[in-house]
Amino acid sequence: MEELLKCEGVSFSYENTGVIKNLSFCVHSGDYLCIVGENGSGKSTLTRGILGLKSPAEGKIIRENGLKANEIGYLPQQTPAQKDFPANVFEVVLSGRLNSRGFRPFYSAEDKEIAVHNIHRLGIEELVRRSYRDLSGGQQQRVLLARALCAGKKMLLLDEPVTGLDPIVTEDMYKLINELNRKEGITIIMVSHDINASVKYATHILHLNGDKSFFGTTDEYIKSPMGRYFFSDEKTQLED
Repeated sequence: MEELLKCEGVSFSYENTGVIKNLSFCVHSGDYLCIVGENGSGKSTLTRGILGLKSPAEGKIIRENGLKANEIGYLPQQTPAQKDFPANVFEVVLSGRLNSRGFRPFYSAEDKEIAVHNIHRLGIEELVRRSYRDLSGGQQQRVLLARALCAGKKMLLLDEPVTGLDPIVTEDMYKLINELNRKEGITIIMVSHDINASVKYATHILHLNGDKSFFGTTDEYIKSPMGRYFFSDEKTQLED
């Protein structure tokens, strides 16, 4: 598997306070990495670093094999204002091609074909002319996932993609993301507060904890002191 992303001895500070210290990990093509940790552990800061929006105080983030920061499909946490965005579904999905448009004033035929492809890919054809603001939370997240797929061919970065969704819709979203990874080979990096679901679906876990962060396979995480502390009591339930 080719290496797509590498962090080497990375440290980040926020308001002069170190939140991530000497962090090293790598992501290969086809990986499904979940980033977990307590509030304030640096999940959002690391996300910005991966996207090239924040430079580390120390160390470096390296994107390999031609992967560019603007080619990572990003699904951010939604604000109330974004949920009320006045555009139809096709326009929202198509906007995922903005970074690829360059200096062209209009979307190309190829851009529109890619948008249509991802609309079909996620099964939201019947929503295409509906107003985004009128959709349910689960429908909006599918639309945003289609938008992210328009931007990223190799990698998706998903920031808490199931926040605010009911349990049934949450499970559907997890299964959809898992299919994109397992069946289509798309590399997934997902920021999550749900350690149980992370262990259920991910191939690798990054648990941020200052200078004692853990990175490894899911099996290694389960057996680690940190994983046993957070997860061992739930293992039987997930295997049922």
